Amino acid sequence: MTRAAKRNLILFLICGLMVVQPLAAAEKIKAVKAGKEFEKTMGEFRALYNEALAKDKMVGSSFRFIHDNEVIAKEFYGLANVEQNRKIDENSLFHWASITKTFTGIAIMQLRDKGLLSLDDPIIKYIPELRQVHNPYGDMGEITIRHLITHTSGFRGGTWPWKDKPWQPHEPLHFSQLVAMFPYTEIEFKPGTQWSYSNPGIVFLGRVIELLTTDDWEVYINKNIFMPLEMTRSYFDHTPYHLWKDKTRSYTIDKDGKLIPADPDVNTGITVSNGGLNCPVGDFVKYMNFLLGDTKKQEIYDTVLKRSSLEEMWRPAIAQPGDPNSDMKSMMGLTFFIQERNGVRLIWHSGGQNAYASYFFIHPESGTGYVVAYNSVPEVRGPREESAYARINDFVQTKIMPLFFEK
Repeated sequence: MTRAAKRNLILFLICGLMVVQPLAAAEKIKAVKAGKEFEKTMGEFRALYNEALAKDKMVGSSFRFIHDNEVIAKEFYGLANVEQNRKIDENSLFHWASITKTFTGIAIMQLRDKGLLSLDDPIIKYIPELRQVHNPYGDMGEITIRHLITHTSGFRGGTWPWKDKPWQPHEPLHFSQLVAMFPYTEIEFKPGTQWSYSNPGIVFLGRVIELLTTDDWEVYINKNIFMPLEMTRSYFDHTPYHLWKDKTRSYTIDKDGKLIPADPDVNTGITVSNGGLNCPVGDFVKYMNFLLGDTKKQEIYDTVLKRSSLEEMWRPAIAQPGDPNSDMKSMMGLTFFIQERNGVRLIWHSGGQNAYASYFFIHPESGTGYVVAYNSVPEVRGPREESAYARINDFVQTKIMPLFFEK
């Protein structure tokens, strides 16, 4: 059945339900979107979601499933703040960490489409200080914006070169601090030959956006993405006073199950373009709807980024290392990850910082997607497939999303 036929059937069934039973509007949609099979599968998901989170002693979580730009299923679990005994709800604010990178990628594509840059420009054209970096594989002028946006530049993974030191600051606050480290930085492989996730690479793209627009990165994103998408409760770093009542607190769960509160209001400093986003799941759904596309709003969405440029970001640029025994293939687009399993392509990204974790996946061909956010992270993790994160993602991708794929 085509998507158009499904939509017509849904409208017919909704009209019938409106007469027969007094369900709330959201429940009417949920009841008919994929029929009894969807309801049964969502019941199984709800049981797994609660069981997996309880097993891992997770504090709180929020989940949404989207089809044709509508939220047709949502779940809330646990507490937004343990000390206040405040539950997760519709307004709970989460930190989205590295998912922020996709906003930086979209901003770069906006500037590309306006003719202000080329993806094949050398990064030293905009940040000449990077000439000080040691590159045993060639000239620094060979590293391009495309290398940075696909994580193939050879720059190290972390912003700071030190890890797990008690004196290590959370993130540098000023670009000058990064520049001071350039003479002590080395390119780790020949750019373009392999994939290695790099936070500094995205920070350099954030700097390019500021230099070309003369806006602070946060101001540019607010004006050119948040405002047209009506993401009115989205912000970076320190929480506005009027939103504190909805802010979640995050926690590390130690090996004994004890909760260790994280920084209640972290400042990502100069790395904001790499991981500074905060917002409620409802605002994030607005972003996902932009990614999925909507004929009723496409004119507005095109002012953010034309559809062809967005889809260009989802073309594989390089394969990522993976398990040779897995049926899943992972590739990198332009700041977006691409996953292929059993012939199904999903576009996604994840985030993890300051004891928060988050994931979103979309299947543009069927107009479906989901997002899940957590405000706790286990300190000791067992096998990946046994974690709550993996069990929840696997269930949605293999049991729920396929209900909406074209047969």
